[in-house]
Amino acid sequence: MGKPTGFLEFEREASKYRSVEERIKDYQEVEEKYDPKQTNRQAARCMDCGIPFCHNGCPLGNIIPEFNDAVYEENWKQAYEILDSTNNFPEFTGRICPAPCESSCVLGINKPPVAIEYIEKSIIEKAYEKGWVVPHIPKVRTGKTVAVVGSGPAGMATASQLNKAGHTVTLFERADQIGGLVRYGIPDFKLNKDLIDRRIAVMEEEGVIFKTKINVGVDISAERLQSSFDAIVLTGGSTVPRDLAIPGRELKGVHFAMEFLSQQNKRVADSKGKNVDFLKSHEGISYQNGDLTAMDKNVVVIGGGDTGSDCVGTSNRQGAKEIHQVEIMPMPPLERAESTPWPLWPMQLRTSSSHLEGVDREWQINTKAFIGDENGNLKALKLVNIEWVKDNGRMSMKEIPGTEKEVTCELALLAAGFLHPQHEGLLNDLGVEFDQRGNINAPKYQTSNEKVFTAGDMRRGQSLVVWAISEGREAARAVDEYLMGESFLEAKAVSMISPAYLGI
Repeated sequence: MGKPTGFLEFEREASKYRSVEERIKDYQEVEEKYDPKQTNRQAARCMDCGIPFCHNGCPLGNIIPEFNDAVYEENWKQAYEILDSTNNFPEFTGRICPAPCESSCVLGINKPPVAIEYIEKSIIEKAYEKGWVVPHIPKVRTGKTVAVVGSGPAGMATASQLNKAGHTVTLFERADQIGGLVRYGIPDFKLNKDLIDRRIAVMEEEGVIFKTKINVGVDISAERLQSSFDAIVLTGGSTVPRDLAIPGRELKGVHFAMEFLSQQNKRVADSKGKNVDFLKSHEGISYQNGDLTAMDKNVVVIGGGDTGSDCVGTSNRQGAKEIHQVEIMPMPPLERAESTPWPLWPMQLRTSSSHLEGVDREWQINTKAFIGDENGNLKALKLVNIEWVKDNGRMSMKEIPGTEKEVTCELALLAAGFLHPQHEGLLNDLGVEFDQRGNINAPKYQTSNEKVFTAGDMRRGQSLVVWAISEGREAARAVDEYLMGESFLEAKAVSMISPAYLGI
Protein backbone atom coordinates (compact mmCIF):
# COMPACT_ATOMS: atom_id res chain seq x y z
CA MET A 1 0.00 0.00 0.00
CA GLY A 2 1.00 3.66 -0.23
CA LYS A 3 2.39 3.95 3.30
CA PRO A 4 3.13 0.59 4.91
CA THR A 5 3.74 2.22 8.30
CA GLY A 6 0.70 4.51 8.20
CA PHE A 7 -1.29 2.46 10.70
CA LEU A 8 1.55 2.94 13.20
CA GLU A 9 1.85 6.68 12.64
CA PHE A 10 -1.76 7.89 12.51
CA GLU A 11 -4.70 7.39 14.85
CA ARG A 12 -8.23 6.77 13.64
CA GLU A 13 -10.14 9.96 12.82
CA ALA A 14 -13.69 9.44 11.58
CA SER A 15 -16.28 12.10 10.78
CA LYS A 16 -16.39 15.01 13.20
CA TYR A 17 -19.66 16.45 14.45
CA ARG A 18 -20.75 20.05 14.73
CA SER A 19 -21.29 21.12 18.34
CA VAL A 20 -24.50 19.97 20.01
CA GLU A 21 -25.44 23.55 20.83
CA GLU A 22 -25.29 24.47 17.15
CA ARG A 23 -26.73 21.41 15.44
CA ILE A 24 -29.92 20.90 17.52
CA LYS A 25 -31.11 24.29 16.25
CA ASP A 26 -31.33 23.14 12.64
CA TYR A 27 -31.75 20.14 10.36
CA GLN A 28 -28.47 20.43 8.51
CA GLU A 29 -26.13 17.44 8.57
CA VAL A 30 -24.49 16.92 11.94
CA GLU A 31 -21.19 15.89 10.34
CA GLU A 32 -18.67 18.49 9.31
CA LYS A 33 -17.46 18.55 5.71
CA TYR A 34 -14.64 16.22 4.85
CA ASP A 35 -11.03 17.35 5.19
CA PRO A 36 -8.81 16.04 2.33
CA LYS A 37 -5.75 15.98 4.61
CA GLN A 38 -7.60 13.97 7.24
CA THR A 39 -8.87 11.61 4.54
CA ASN A 40 -5.33 11.15 3.25
CA ARG A 41 -4.08 10.24 6.72
CA GLN A 42 -6.88 7.75 7.20
CA ALA A 43 -6.19 6.14 3.82
CA ALA A 44 -2.56 5.84 4.86
CA ARG A 45 -3.66 3.63 7.78
CA CYS A 46 -4.83 0.91 5.38
CA MET A 47 -2.44 -2.00 5.88
CA ASP A 48 -0.84 -4.27 3.33
CA CYS A 49 -2.79 -7.02 5.10
CA GLY A 50 -2.57 -9.77 2.49
CA ILE A 51 -6.20 -10.88 2.74
CA PRO A 52 -8.45 -7.82 3.02
CA PHE A 53 -11.43 -9.01 5.04
CA CYS A 54 -13.11 -5.61 4.51
CA HIS A 55 -14.19 -6.91 1.07
CA ASN A 56 -16.20 -9.61 2.80
CA GLY A 57 -17.66 -7.28 5.39
CA CYS A 58 -19.05 -4.99 2.69
CA PRO A 59 -22.34 -6.26 1.17
CA LEU A 60 -21.40 -4.47 -2.06
CA GLY A 61 -17.94 -5.99 -2.24
CA ASN A 62 -16.34 -2.54 -2.45
CA ILE A 63 -12.68 -2.69 -3.51
CA ILE A 64 -11.56 -0.88 -0.39
CA PRO A 65 -7.75 -1.23 -0.19
CA GLU A 66 -7.43 -0.08 -3.80
CA PHE A 67 -9.44 3.11 -3.38
CA ASN A 68 -7.66 3.78 -0.08
CA ASP A 69 -4.33 3.52 -1.89
CA ALA A 70 -5.51 5.88 -4.64
CA VAL A 71 -6.61 8.44 -2.03
CA TYR A 72 -3.25 8.19 -0.27
CA GLU A 73 -1.53 8.83 -3.62
CA GLU A 74 -3.95 11.78 -4.09
CA ASN A 75 -5.30 10.18 -7.24
CA TRP A 76 -8.87 11.06 -6.34
CA LYS A 77 -10.31 10.41 -9.78
CA GLN A 78 -9.01 6.86 -9.80
CA ALA A 79 -10.36 6.39 -6.28
CA TYR A 80 -13.78 7.53 -7.51
CA GLU A 81 -13.69 5.21 -10.51
CA ILE A 82 -12.88 2.25 -8.25
CA LEU A 83 -15.66 3.14 -5.80
CA ASP A 84 -18.19 3.83 -8.56
CA SER A 85 -17.56 0.40 -10.09
CA THR A 86 -19.25 -1.35 -7.13
CA ASN A 87 -21.42 1.27 -5.41
CA ASN A 88 -24.15 3.27 -7.16
CA PHE A 89 -24.71 5.66 -4.26
CA PRO A 90 -21.63 6.18 -2.07
CA GLU A 91 -23.10 9.53 -1.00
CA PHE A 92 -25.73 7.49 0.89
CA THR A 93 -23.53 4.75 2.32
CA GLY A 94 -20.80 7.22 3.23
CA ARG A 95 -23.26 8.83 5.64
CA ILE A 96 -25.76 6.27 6.92
CA CYS A 97 -24.08 2.88 6.62
CA PRO A 98 -23.03 1.27 9.94
CA ALA A 99 -19.86 0.23 8.09
CA PRO A 100 -19.68 -3.57 8.47
CA CYS A 101 -16.49 -3.27 6.38
CA GLU A 102 -14.80 -1.54 9.33
CA SER A 103 -15.85 -4.34 11.69
CA SER A 104 -13.93 -6.82 9.53
CA CYS A 105 -10.90 -4.59 8.90
CA VAL A 106 -7.72 -6.53 9.72
CA LEU A 107 -6.30 -3.53 11.56
CA GLY A 108 -9.35 -3.73 13.84
CA ILE A 109 -8.05 -6.93 15.44
CA ASN A 110 -5.96 -4.95 17.92
CA LYS A 111 -6.30 -1.28 16.91
CA PRO A 112 -9.15 1.02 15.85
CA PRO A 113 -10.03 0.09 12.23
CA VAL A 114 -9.48 2.22 9.15
CA ALA A 115 -12.17 4.95 8.84
CA ILE A 116 -13.48 3.46 5.60
CA GLU A 117 -16.89 5.15 5.69
CA TYR A 118 -15.28 8.58 6.09
CA ILE A 119 -12.94 7.89 3.16
CA GLU A 120 -15.87 6.76 1.01
CA LYS A 121 -17.83 9.95 1.75
CA SER A 122 -14.75 12.04 0.98
CA ILE A 123 -14.23 10.35 -2.39
CA ILE A 124 -17.77 10.92 -3.66
CA GLU A 125 -17.89 14.53 -2.46
CA LYS A 126 -14.56 15.23 -4.19
CA ALA A 127 -15.97 13.59 -7.35
CA TYR A 128 -19.00 15.87 -7.37
CA GLU A 129 -16.83 18.92 -6.68
CA LYS A 130 -14.57 18.07 -9.64
CA GLY A 131 -17.43 17.25 -12.01
CA TRP A 132 -16.50 13.59 -12.42
CA VAL A 133 -20.03 12.36 -11.66
CA VAL A 134 -21.55 12.65 -15.12
CA PRO A 135 -24.40 10.86 -16.92
CA HIS A 136 -23.43 7.69 -18.77
CA ILE A 137 -26.07 7.34 -21.44
CA PRO A 138 -26.31 3.88 -23.05
CA LYS A 139 -25.15 3.93 -26.65
CA VAL A 140 -27.66 1.24 -27.63
CA ARG A 141 -31.18 0.57 -26.36
CA THR A 142 -32.40 -3.02 -26.22
CA GLY A 143 -36.06 -2.23 -26.84
CA LYS A 144 -36.97 -3.98 -23.57
CA THR A 145 -39.00 -2.17 -20.93
CA VAL A 146 -38.82 -2.67 -17.16
CA ALA A 147 -41.05 -1.31 -14.38
CA VAL A 148 -39.40 -0.83 -10.99
CA VAL A 149 -41.96 -0.34 -8.21
CA GLY A 150 -40.58 1.52 -5.18
CA SER A 151 -37.90 4.18 -5.31
CA GLY A 152 -35.82 3.50 -2.22
CA PRO A 153 -32.12 2.63 -2.53
CA ALA A 154 -32.92 -0.87 -3.84
CA GLY A 155 -35.23 0.51 -6.53
CA MET A 156 -32.85 3.30 -7.49
CA ALA A 157 -29.94 0.85 -7.78
CA THR A 158 -32.03 -1.58 -9.84
CA ALA A 159 -33.14 1.21 -12.19
CA SER A 160 -29.60 2.56 -12.54
CA GLN A 161 -28.13 -0.82 -13.44
CA LEU A 162 -30.88 -1.85 -15.85
CA ASN A 163 -30.66 1.50 -17.60
CA LYS A 164 -26.92 0.95 -17.93
CA ALA A 165 -27.72 -2.34 -19.69
CA GLY A 166 -29.75 -0.40 -22.27
CA HIS A 167 -33.26 -1.22 -21.11
CA THR A 168 -35.92 1.47 -20.82
CA VAL A 169 -36.68 1.73 -17.12
CA THR A 170 -39.65 3.41 -15.44
CA LEU A 171 -39.35 3.85 -11.68
CA PHE A 172 -42.71 4.22 -9.92
CA GLU A 173 -43.15 5.84 -6.50
CA ARG A 174 -46.44 6.36 -4.66
CA ALA A 175 -45.10 9.29 -2.61
CA ASP A 176 -44.62 12.75 -4.06
CA GLN A 177 -40.81 12.46 -4.33
CA ILE A 178 -38.25 9.79 -5.19
CA GLY A 179 -36.13 8.24 -2.46
CA GLY A 180 -38.25 5.96 -0.32
CA LEU A 181 -36.66 5.34 3.06
CA VAL A 182 -33.73 7.68 2.48
CA ARG A 183 -36.16 10.46 1.55
CA TYR A 184 -38.81 10.08 4.24
CA GLY A 185 -37.30 7.81 6.89
CA ILE A 186 -33.79 9.21 7.35
CA PRO A 187 -33.71 12.67 8.98
CA ASP A 188 -32.05 15.51 7.09
CA PHE A 189 -29.50 15.94 9.86
CA LYS A 190 -28.11 12.55 8.83
CA LEU A 191 -28.68 12.78 5.08
CA ASN A 192 -29.46 16.09 3.38
CA LYS A 193 -32.08 15.47 0.72
CA ASP A 194 -30.24 17.64 -1.79
CA LEU A 195 -27.93 14.63 -2.15
CA ILE A 196 -30.81 12.51 -3.41
CA ASP A 197 -31.92 15.22 -5.85
CA ARG A 198 -28.35 15.55 -7.08
CA ARG A 199 -28.22 11.84 -7.92
CA ILE A 200 -31.72 11.77 -9.44
CA ALA A 201 -30.71 14.54 -11.85
CA VAL A 202 -27.84 12.36 -13.12
CA MET A 203 -30.10 9.32 -13.49
CA GLU A 204 -32.72 11.32 -15.39
CA GLU A 205 -30.09 12.46 -17.89
CA GLU A 206 -29.05 8.84 -18.28
CA GLY A 207 -32.59 7.99 -19.33
CA VAL A 208 -34.33 6.61 -16.23
CA ILE A 209 -38.01 7.62 -16.21
CA PHE A 210 -39.35 8.67 -12.80
CA LYS A 211 -43.06 8.66 -12.05
CA THR A 212 -44.23 9.85 -8.62
CA LYS A 213 -47.66 9.97 -6.96
CA ILE A 214 -48.59 6.66 -8.61
CA ASN A 215 -49.67 3.86 -6.32
CA VAL A 216 -49.05 0.78 -8.42
CA GLY A 217 -51.79 -1.73 -7.72
CA VAL A 218 -54.30 1.09 -7.25
CA ASP A 219 -53.65 3.73 -9.90
CA ILE A 220 -52.22 1.08 -12.23
CA SER A 221 -53.52 -2.47 -11.93
CA ALA A 222 -51.25 -5.48 -11.69
CA GLU A 223 -52.74 -6.75 -14.95
CA ARG A 224 -51.94 -3.53 -16.79
CA LEU A 225 -48.44 -3.46 -15.34
CA GLN A 226 -47.71 -6.96 -16.61
CA SER A 227 -49.08 -6.22 -20.06
CA SER A 228 -47.17 -2.94 -20.39
CA PHE A 229 -43.66 -4.06 -19.40
CA ASP A 230 -41.33 -6.91 -20.29
CA ALA A 231 -40.26 -7.31 -16.65
CA ILE A 232 -41.25 -5.97 -13.25
CA VAL A 233 -39.05 -5.46 -10.18
CA LEU A 234 -40.70 -5.00 -6.79
CA THR A 235 -38.61 -2.87 -4.42
CA GLY A 236 -41.27 -1.38 -2.15
CA GLY A 237 -39.57 -2.24 1.11
CA SER A 238 -40.77 -3.78 4.35
CA THR A 239 -43.70 -1.53 5.24
CA VAL A 240 -45.79 -3.34 7.88
CA PRO A 241 -44.51 -2.06 11.24
CA ARG A 242 -44.22 -4.21 14.35
CA ASP A 243 -47.00 -3.03 16.65
CA LEU A 244 -47.41 -3.19 20.41
CA ALA A 245 -50.75 -4.79 21.25
CA ILE A 246 -51.13 -3.66 24.86
CA PRO A 247 -53.86 -1.75 26.75
CA GLY A 248 -54.19 1.89 25.68
CA ARG A 249 -52.75 1.42 22.19
CA GLU A 250 -55.64 3.45 20.74
CA LEU A 251 -54.81 6.58 22.76
CA LYS A 252 -53.95 9.85 21.04
CA GLY A 253 -50.22 10.29 21.31
CA VAL A 254 -49.14 6.73 20.44
CA HIS A 255 -47.65 6.61 16.95
CA PHE A 256 -45.34 4.61 14.76
CA ALA A 257 -41.87 6.12 14.47
CA MET A 258 -41.95 6.32 10.69
CA GLU A 259 -45.07 8.47 10.71
CA PHE A 260 -43.35 10.90 13.07
CA LEU A 261 -40.12 10.99 11.07
CA SER A 262 -41.84 11.31 7.68
CA GLN A 263 -43.85 14.29 8.86
CA GLN A 264 -40.75 16.17 9.93
CA ASN A 265 -38.92 15.34 6.71
CA LYS A 266 -41.84 16.77 4.75
CA ARG A 267 -41.79 19.94 6.85
CA VAL A 268 -38.09 20.40 6.25
CA ALA A 269 -38.49 19.80 2.51
CA ASP A 270 -41.38 22.24 2.24
CA SER A 271 -39.58 24.90 4.28
CA LYS A 272 -36.24 24.72 2.48
CA GLY A 273 -34.83 28.15 1.78
CA LYS A 274 -37.45 29.89 3.93
CA ASN A 275 -36.96 31.62 7.24
CA VAL A 276 -39.53 29.62 9.21
CA ASP A 277 -39.70 27.88 12.55
CA PHE A 278 -39.43 24.15 11.88
CA LEU A 279 -40.98 23.37 15.24
CA LYS A 280 -44.34 24.79 14.23
CA SER A 281 -46.92 23.09 12.07
CA HIS A 282 -46.52 24.01 8.45
CA GLU A 283 -49.59 25.26 6.64
CA GLY A 284 -50.77 23.33 3.62
CA ILE A 285 -49.76 19.89 4.93
CA SER A 286 -52.39 17.58 6.39
CA TYR A 287 -51.71 14.26 8.06
CA GLN A 288 -53.89 11.23 8.73
CA ASN A 289 -53.41 11.36 12.50
CA GLY A 290 -52.92 15.09 12.81
CA ASP A 291 -49.79 17.13 13.25
CA LEU A 292 -47.20 15.25 15.34
CA THR A 293 -44.68 17.23 17.32
CA ALA A 294 -42.58 16.61 20.40
CA MET A 295 -42.54 20.28 21.42
CA ASP A 296 -42.91 20.68 25.19
CA LYS A 297 -43.78 16.98 25.58
CA ASN A 298 -42.34 14.08 27.51
CA VAL A 299 -41.34 11.62 24.79
CA VAL A 300 -40.73 7.89 25.15
CA VAL A 301 -39.13 6.08 22.20
CA ILE A 302 -39.82 2.34 22.34
CA GLY A 303 -37.01 0.56 20.51
CA GLY A 304 -33.25 0.94 20.74
CA GLY A 305 -32.21 0.79 17.07
CA ASP A 306 -31.34 3.38 14.45
CA THR A 307 -34.95 4.43 13.87
CA GLY A 308 -35.36 5.02 17.59
CA SER A 309 -32.18 7.09 17.57
CA ASP A 310 -33.56 9.19 14.70
CA CYS A 311 -36.69 9.84 16.78
CA VAL A 312 -34.48 11.04 19.62
CA GLY A 313 -32.61 13.50 17.39
CA THR A 314 -35.83 14.79 15.83
CA SER A 315 -37.52 15.18 19.23
CA ASN A 316 -34.60 17.21 20.53
CA ARG A 317 -34.82 19.54 17.54
CA GLN A 318 -38.56 19.95 18.01
CA GLY A 319 -38.10 21.06 21.60
CA ALA A 320 -39.12 18.02 23.64
CA LYS A 321 -39.29 18.51 27.39
CA GLU A 322 -37.69 15.16 28.20
CA ILE A 323 -36.79 12.09 26.11
CA HIS A 324 -36.54 8.45 27.20
CA GLN A 325 -35.53 5.56 24.98
CA VAL A 326 -36.37 2.06 26.21
CA GLU A 327 -35.16 -1.24 24.81
CA ILE A 328 -36.43 -4.70 25.76
CA MET A 329 -33.06 -6.40 25.15
CA PRO A 330 -30.06 -6.24 27.55
CA MET A 331 -27.56 -3.42 27.27
CA PRO A 332 -24.77 -4.49 24.87
CA PRO A 333 -21.19 -4.49 26.16
CA LEU A 334 -19.08 -1.37 25.67
CA GLU A 335 -16.48 -3.33 23.70
CA ARG A 336 -16.84 -6.17 21.17
CA ALA A 337 -18.53 -9.13 22.86
CA GLU A 338 -16.60 -12.39 23.11
CA SER A 339 -19.48 -14.10 21.27
CA THR A 340 -18.81 -11.94 18.18
CA PRO A 341 -15.02 -11.97 17.68
CA TRP A 342 -13.35 -10.38 14.67
CA PRO A 343 -14.30 -10.47 11.80
CA LEU A 344 -17.94 -10.91 12.83
CA TRP A 345 -20.34 -7.97 13.08
CA PRO A 346 -19.76 -7.05 16.75
CA MET A 347 -22.35 -7.08 19.47
CA GLN A 348 -21.49 -3.88 21.34
CA LEU A 349 -23.06 -0.64 22.51
CA ARG A 350 -23.51 1.97 19.80
CA THR A 351 -24.00 5.63 20.62
CA SER A 352 -25.26 7.84 17.80
CA SER A 353 -24.93 11.59 17.33
CA SER A 354 -28.57 11.87 18.42
CA HIS A 355 -27.87 10.11 21.70
CA LEU A 356 -25.11 12.62 22.40
CA GLU A 357 -27.66 15.43 22.09
CA GLY A 358 -29.60 14.30 25.15
CA VAL A 359 -31.67 11.23 26.06
CA ASP A 360 -32.19 8.86 28.97
CA ARG A 361 -31.54 5.33 27.67
CA GLU A 362 -32.74 2.21 29.50
CA TRP A 363 -32.40 -1.50 28.71
CA GLN A 364 -34.37 -4.59 29.70
CA ILE A 365 -37.56 -2.56 29.94
CA ASN A 366 -40.95 -3.91 28.87
CA THR A 367 -43.88 -1.59 28.10
CA LYS A 368 -47.03 -3.02 29.72
CA ALA A 369 -49.66 -0.35 29.02
CA PHE A 370 -50.37 3.14 27.71
CA ILE A 371 -52.29 5.25 30.21
CA GLY A 372 -54.67 8.01 29.09
CA ASP A 373 -56.62 10.89 30.54
CA GLU A 374 -60.37 11.43 30.43
CA ASN A 375 -60.12 12.88 26.89
CA GLY A 376 -58.35 9.89 25.40
CA ASN A 377 -54.91 11.52 25.34
CA LEU A 378 -51.78 9.65 26.37
CA LYS A 379 -50.44 10.80 29.73
CA ALA A 380 -48.13 8.00 30.92
CA LEU A 381 -46.59 4.59 30.22
CA LYS A 382 -46.56 1.60 32.54
CA LEU A 383 -43.08 0.04 32.40
CA VAL A 384 -41.43 -2.87 34.16
CA ASN A 385 -37.86 -4.12 34.42
CA ILE A 386 -37.23 -7.60 33.04
CA GLU A 387 -34.49 -10.19 33.00
CA TRP A 388 -33.73 -12.77 30.33
CA VAL A 389 -33.58 -16.37 31.50
CA LYS A 390 -33.07 -19.70 29.78
CA ASP A 391 -36.23 -21.77 29.51
CA ASN A 392 -35.83 -25.19 27.90
CA GLY A 393 -32.77 -23.95 26.04
CA ARG A 394 -34.46 -20.79 24.81
CA MET A 395 -34.21 -17.27 26.21
CA SER A 396 -37.41 -15.82 27.63
CA MET A 397 -38.13 -12.64 29.52
CA LYS A 398 -39.24 -12.55 33.13
CA GLU A 399 -40.59 -9.53 34.98
CA ILE A 400 -38.66 -8.43 38.05
CA PRO A 401 -41.12 -8.06 40.95
CA GLY A 402 -41.39 -4.60 42.47
CA THR A 403 -39.96 -2.73 39.44
CA GLU A 404 -43.21 -1.68 37.81
CA LYS A 405 -43.46 2.09 37.36
CA GLU A 406 -45.35 4.81 35.53
CA VAL A 407 -43.46 7.32 33.38
CA THR A 408 -45.05 10.60 32.32
CA CYS A 409 -45.44 10.63 28.55
CA GLU A 410 -47.51 12.61 26.05
CA LEU A 411 -45.85 11.18 22.93
CA ALA A 412 -44.87 7.50 22.56
CA LEU A 413 -43.07 6.47 19.39
CA LEU A 414 -43.00 2.81 18.36
CA ALA A 415 -39.62 2.07 16.78
CA ALA A 416 -39.60 -1.72 16.98
CA GLY A 417 -38.92 -2.39 13.31
CA PHE A 418 -40.94 -3.88 10.45
CA LEU A 419 -42.41 -7.32 9.83
CA HIS A 420 -42.73 -7.69 6.05
CA PRO A 421 -44.13 -5.95 2.95
CA GLN A 422 -47.83 -5.27 2.51
CA HIS A 423 -49.43 -8.33 0.93
CA GLU A 424 -52.84 -6.88 0.15
CA GLY A 425 -53.18 -5.30 -3.26
CA LEU A 426 -50.28 -5.44 -5.70
CA LEU A 427 -48.36 -8.44 -4.33
CA ASN A 428 -51.42 -10.66 -4.05
CA ASP A 429 -52.67 -9.45 -7.43
CA LEU A 430 -49.35 -10.44 -9.03
CA GLY A 431 -49.61 -13.88 -7.45
CA VAL A 432 -46.15 -13.90 -5.85
CA GLU A 433 -45.40 -16.40 -3.11
CA PHE A 434 -44.16 -15.49 0.37
CA ASP A 435 -41.65 -17.11 2.68
CA GLN A 436 -42.22 -18.09 6.33
CA ARG A 437 -41.46 -14.52 7.49
CA GLY A 438 -43.94 -12.97 5.07
CA ASN A 439 -41.34 -11.60 2.67
CA ILE A 440 -41.49 -12.31 -1.06
CA ASN A 441 -40.00 -15.72 -1.78
CA ALA A 442 -37.34 -15.17 -4.45
CA PRO A 443 -34.07 -17.00 -3.70
CA LYS A 444 -32.48 -15.76 -6.94
CA TYR A 445 -34.49 -12.51 -7.16
CA GLN A 446 -37.10 -14.03 -9.52
CA THR A 447 -40.49 -14.65 -7.90
CA SER A 448 -43.01 -17.42 -8.52
CA ASN A 449 -44.35 -15.15 -11.29
CA GLU A 450 -41.48 -15.49 -13.79
CA LYS A 451 -41.95 -11.96 -15.13
CA VAL A 452 -41.71 -10.44 -11.65
CA PHE A 453 -38.49 -9.95 -9.68
CA THR A 454 -37.85 -8.41 -6.28
CA ALA A 455 -35.00 -6.89 -4.27
CA GLY A 456 -34.26 -5.17 -0.99
CA ASP A 457 -36.32 -5.39 2.17
CA MET A 458 -39.25 -6.95 0.29
CA ARG A 459 -37.05 -10.00 -0.33
CA ARG A 460 -34.60 -10.19 2.59
CA GLY A 461 -36.57 -8.37 5.29
CA GLN A 462 -35.71 -5.15 7.08
CA SER A 463 -32.02 -4.48 6.56
CA LEU A 464 -29.36 -1.88 5.80
CA VAL A 465 -29.24 0.67 2.98
CA VAL A 466 -26.01 -0.89 1.77
CA TRP A 467 -27.76 -4.26 1.50
CA ALA A 468 -30.60 -2.61 -0.43
CA ILE A 469 -28.15 -1.24 -3.00
CA SER A 470 -26.44 -4.63 -3.27
CA GLU A 471 -29.80 -6.36 -3.72
CA GLY A 472 -30.81 -3.87 -6.42
CA ARG A 473 -27.62 -4.49 -8.36
CA GLU A 474 -27.97 -8.28 -8.16
CA ALA A 475 -31.66 -8.19 -9.10
CA ALA A 476 -30.86 -6.01 -12.11
CA ARG A 477 -28.38 -8.60 -13.33
CA ALA A 478 -30.99 -11.36 -12.91
CA VAL A 479 -33.53 -9.32 -14.90
CA ASP A 480 -30.98 -8.58 -17.62
CA GLU A 481 -30.23 -12.29 -17.98
CA TYR A 482 -33.97 -13.03 -18.13
CA LEU A 483 -34.52 -10.47 -20.89
CA MET A 484 -31.37 -11.02 -22.93
CA GLY A 485 -30.19 -14.53 -22.11
CA GLU A 486 -26.94 -13.16 -20.65
CA SER A 487 -25.74 -10.12 -18.76
CA PHE A 488 -22.63 -7.96 -18.91
CA LEU A 489 -23.55 -6.01 -15.78
CA GLU A 490 -21.00 -6.21 -12.99
CA ALA A 491 -21.44 -9.24 -10.77
CA LYS A 492 -20.56 -9.17 -7.11
CA ALA A 493 -17.32 -11.02 -6.45
CA VAL A 494 -17.76 -14.43 -4.84
CA SER A 495 -16.54 -14.28 -1.26
CA MET A 496 -13.97 -16.75 -0.03
CA ILE A 497 -15.59 -16.45 3.40
CA SER A 498 -19.18 -17.31 4.17
CA PRO A 499 -21.37 -14.25 4.86
CA ALA A 500 -23.02 -16.34 7.59
CA TYR A 501 -19.62 -16.71 9.24
CA LEU A 502 -19.15 -12.95 9.14
CA GLY A 503 -22.52 -12.42 10.77
CA ILE A 504 -23.95 -10.38 7.85
